[in-house]
Amino acid sequence: MNQIILSSAYLAPVEYYAKLFAYDKVYVERFDSYMKQTYRNRCVIASAGGPQALTIPTEKGEGAKCLMKDIRISDHGNWRHVHWNAFVAAYKHSPFFDYYADEFHRFYEKRYDFLYDFNMELCHWMCEQIDLQPVMIPTDDYVAVPEGMDDYRERIHPKKVYTEADLDFSPVPYYQVFDAKQGFQPNLSIADLLFNMGPESLLVLRDSIVK
Repeated sequence: MNQIILSSAYLAPVEYYAKLFAYDKVYVERFDSYMKQTYRNRCVIASAGGPQALTIPTEKGEGAKCLMKDIRISDHGNWRHVHWNAFVAAYKHSPFFDYYADEFHRFYEKRYDFLYDFNMELCHWMCEQIDLQPVMIPTDDYVAVPEGMDDYRERIHPKKVYTEADLDFSPVPYYQVFDAKQGFQPNLSIADLLFNMGPESLLVLRDSIVK
């Protein structure tokens, strides 16, 4: 059985979901120290002006280090409204946005206390839409060097070049709303793939895995 451990992620990039496709069992880390400027609270979509990062604000933890499972979502900056409007502006002309919009919008109407829970529910919903059925298990302890599994907790990271950090992933180009103007933008949020490709998203994930 091939196993992997990943960090929690907000509408993670295509690379992350390719791992959910490729592995028999996926552990999602709850007990790592929370770090900003990662996919834990950030996703990147394709806007008319190019790649756009959307960041969920979080409450400051009690100590210098706060565990991922304890990170609370802040209401700062009316972020739910901002993110939703960004998705509408970016994907209103995509082939499948209208099909998924009502259900997707609910995640931006409901208030979640904890970032980990929000990320996990959104991930499960995304998997359902794509017909992806990963076995996902929240961790119950922190292990620095996990045995018998591939550790991608810090390898899938917005500041790392995936072509160097992950040789098992080679993104297959697919239709994007702004590709005529901007060219194909690889490894954006799973939302970009879903809204542009709908049910065929699964095939893109499959074909992006280097055997």
